[in-house]
Order: sequence, then C-alpha cells, then structure tokens
Amino acid sequence: MSLLVKGGTVIGPTGAQKADVLVDGEKIVALFDPEYRQEVTADEVIDATGKYVIPGGIDAHTHMEMPFGGTSASDTFDTGTRAAAFGGTTTIVDFAIQRTGEVVQDGLDAWHGKADGNCHIDYAFHMILGGVDDESLKAMDSLVGEGITSFKLFMAYPGVFYSDDGQILRAMQRARENGAMIMMHAENGIAIDVLVQQALQRGETDPIYHGITRPEALEAEATSRAISLASVAKDCPLYIVHLSASKALEAVAAARNDGRNVFAETCPQYLYLTLEDQLGAPGFEGAKWVCSTPLRSKHEHHARDLWKGLKTNDLAVVSTDHCPFCFKDQKELGRGDFSKIPNGIGGVEHRVDLVYQGVVDGQLSLERWVETIATTPARMFGLYPRKGIIAPGSDADIVIYDPNGHTRIGVETHHMNMDYSAYEGVEIAGRVGTVISRGEVIVADGNYHGRKGRGRYLKRGLSSYLL
Repeated sequence: MSLLVKGGTVIGPTGAQKADVLVDGEKIVALFDPEYRQEVTADEVIDATGKYVIPGGIDAHTHMEMPFGGTSASDTFDTGTRAAAFGGTTTIVDFAIQRTGEVVQDGLDAWHGKADGNCHIDYAFHMILGGVDDESLKAMDSLVGEGITSFKLFMAYPGVFYSDDGQILRAMQRARENGAMIMMHAENGIAIDVLVQQALQRGETDPIYHGITRPEALEAEATSRAISLASVAKDCPLYIVHLSASKALEAVAAARNDGRNVFAETCPQYLYLTLEDQLGAPGFEGAKWVCSTPLRSKHEHHARDLWKGLKTNDLAVVSTDHCPFCFKDQKELGRGDFSKIPNGIGGVEHRVDLVYQGVVDGQLSLERWVETIATTPARMFGLYPRKGIIAPGSDADIVIYDPNGHTRIGVETHHMNMDYSAYEGVEIAGRVGTVISRGEVIVADGNYHGRKGRGRYLKRGLSSYLL
C-alpha cells in the first residue's frame, strides 16, 4: 500500500518546509514540493493542510511492567505502548533488568518475554546492570552485538541496584572499549538513605519528605562524580537520566563546554510539576507524584533552567521515565512511611504534547521540539536514520500534529493503565491527530486502528551523537 500525506509542513531538525510525503509500504520514499505539477498518486491520501508533519516520537526511557517496591508498574507492554501511540510516540526504549546475583542474559530474556507479541509500536531495550562483575562485563560485549548498546547504572538504591564507584569505573572502561553508552541514575543513595531514616525517626512520614530527603546537592554531587569517573575511563560516553535540578545541569554544561561526551535528559514532570504543589498536596495525595529524582521546589529556578538547557542543548532529550503505579493498592503501600511509596510517574502518552506546549509558550522552537522528542533520541541511541526523521529511506513513522487543536489531559481521557493522571487538567494548545507507524495508520480522529503485536524489536547500533 502507498500513502500520501499532502499539504502539511514537515518539521525536522534543520527547519520547516511545505512538503508532501510519499510512503510506500513501511518506508518514506519521497518528499515533494507541493507545487510539483506532475500528479503523484497513492492508494490513500491524508490531508495535512494547516498541520505539522513530524517524525514519530521516541521515548528513550520507559519502564513497562517493572517490579519495584513490592509491586510492578501498572502498564504492560500492551497497555503502555498503545497509550504511547495515542500520544504520538511510535518507538520506546525500555529497560531490561539484571538484578544483583542474576545472569545478565537471563534478565534480557525475561524482558523479551514480556514484550514479544504484545507491543503496538516498535521497541528496543537498554540494559540495567544491577551487579557489575567479571561475568556482567563480558555480557556487555555480547549484548552490544545483539543491539543493546546502552547500559544503566545506579548510584542510588543500595541493596537493590546500587553500584559503587569501582564497579561504575569498570563498566565505563568496558563501554569505552566496545562503544556503548553508560546511562546513570545520579543520586548519592548512601547519603539519601541516612536522611530518609532520620526523617522517619522524627515522624516525618508524608510524601513531601520523599523530595526533602533527596536534596539537589546529592543529585549534583553524584552527577559530578559520574562525570569524573567517565573522564578517568578515557571519556566514556555518559548519559545522565531524569536530570531534575539546576546544579546537576551546571555540571553537565561544564563538561560539555570542555568538549566531553556527556549528555543528559530531563522529563516533563520536572518542567511542569513542583515539590510544593504536587508532592506537598494535602494528606497522602502527594504520593501520586513520588518519583526519583524528585520534583523540585517552585521557589527555586530549576524548571526555568531546564527549559533553558533544552534550548541550548545542554539537555539533549526529553524522555518520560514512564513507570506508572495506581494510587489505590500501589501508591497506598507507603501510607505512614513515604519510603515505601513505589517510585514512578506515568506520562508516556503526554510527552509530545507537553513539550509542544513549550513551543507555544516561547520556550523552544519547533525544530528543538522535534529534536528533543524524536531526532536526538534516535541519534543518541543508535536508531538514526531509520527513526527520528522524515526523509527518504526512513521508516514511515509519522505524526500529523494540529497546532490549532486542543488537548485537556485527564484520567477520564488518557489510555494509560492508571487510576489518576499526574497532569490532571493541564491544557495543551495543540493536538496529536493522525499517527502512522511503519506506514500503517494506527491513530486517527481519536480512534485506535492498530493492534497488539504489530510492534517490532529494534536492534540498535552505536550512538551517532558523540562529539
């Protein structure tokens, strides 16, 4: 089947242009000047007049079905990827998990088992290393050959995922040899655990203390330490996940100014939500917004600095860290003890819209919107140019976005498997219209036309974003 997207404005990292897009099968085969006089025919024509035509979004940080805190993330690969499609995301990169004492390949196989035959959109994996030893270091080499070219380590969660500096250095040295990217959860978990226990001993058990016991200084310290270790490892490529605070951003910016291969992402929750208004909501309501790194204070300038970092490319990517838990029976596990609240916010359905609102508000250009949600994630994680751009030869992952549309986010209309919305009532001056995945229309006019199992596993190459 052939498809022609006609009359729209194609947005790419180098600018906007009026162009018609011709799709044949699963691939984009041509872009035409709309004034081209020779008739172009196709089996199906979609009128995109007055709308933006952008590459399908790539959410490079999701956690579908992730076990955590005595429960599991409420979105499966089925429900989560379907919701992502509604929001204009056509590829996710999820995290397979190796826990301490487990075999790395067994963890990867488990995640293939969860995802295979269940995804509505294309998917790939990063690998979490919960135990760095000789065997897991060898596994890093073999997994790169299987298309797993990024490995996540944790400076937080002692006893669960935590790696000490020596383990981190060894993993970075191996990544420097095999070309992989090291992704880092940068918080000083040892110090945080002390603050948590002290708070509980004082009877400070409400959700807001989750944020107070994870102060900005401990994110900044860990970020700086990770950057230093990457330097010792001969400039191992380093990607800081879910960066939330100004001082950590300063450390990343300084490394980048020195020409280092240091990159970072932020997430919509840090651009829009705050310690006081969400985590500090009355009673136990704030549990809905417990995530790590935590929401930051509205009385400081974190959100302002993060928007600026996106504009200047000190922050390269907006991902979601989508790890949803229902309020009832899941978040409620932490009543009376904030440290037992499962960490995570759901947002895979809203990322494209929330970053677009930044364009409307003058925070970003259209080009940076597309870069941060699609093109840069593709380049950063070895999917470009198959994904992340409207160009001949690329997969026909296309979103037709209506800048004259309107979206009101809420639990009554979202498609994620959650009993609340972290962004309830947020208004977006734009709307995801038609979503095309590998040449197939899967969302149109608010209705779903895709199917479970059509998503394919993507073997990733090495990053093409290194300096």
